[in-house]
Amino acid sequence: MRILTRMGVVALVLAGCVGCDQISKGLAREYLAGTGIHSYLGDLVRLEYAQNPGAFLSLGASLSPAARYDGFTLAASTLLVALLAWAVLSQRLGLLQRVALAAVGAAGTSNVIDRLRFDGVVTDFLNLGVGPIRTGIFNVADAILMVGVIVLLKSWSPKLPNAADPS
Repeated sequence: MRILTRMGVVALVLAGCVGCDQISKGLAREYLAGTGIHSYLGDLVRLEYAQNPGAFLSLGASLSPAARYDGFTLAASTLLVALLAWAVLSQRLGLLQRVALAAVGAAGTSNVIDRLRFDGVVTDFLNLGVGPIRTGIFNVADAILMVGVIVLLKSWSPKLPNAADPS
């Protein structure tokens, strides 16, 4: 795959994922802030507005604002630039791996955009679960990140022999 094609693939994934995430967060800020919990599909899906100063599941939320900025904005941005450069420049990646890396990069980029725009916090609003077993509150970028990581892990895992295959 030529470099212009690789750049185009990564740019499309970035634009689509960041765009969807930022639009969904904007809608959450406009329509969910201060309205409590909204339950759907027999409480399988909950919409609940939250501002998260930490990382995944509020990890690091109790750090000082300077430490959160250094870790969640500056360091994350540096890693994201490296990740996206790898997605564009590597000739060894397959299309699916390139798209998955770009998705992980897009998810991180969208959350960094939130941190820069909203005083170090990320807008979260989704919660899934059954009964008392629930996820933490997350956003579309977090879901994109998880899908990207799962695709990468699956694409890089060694092929296990098929038990039905006698060879």
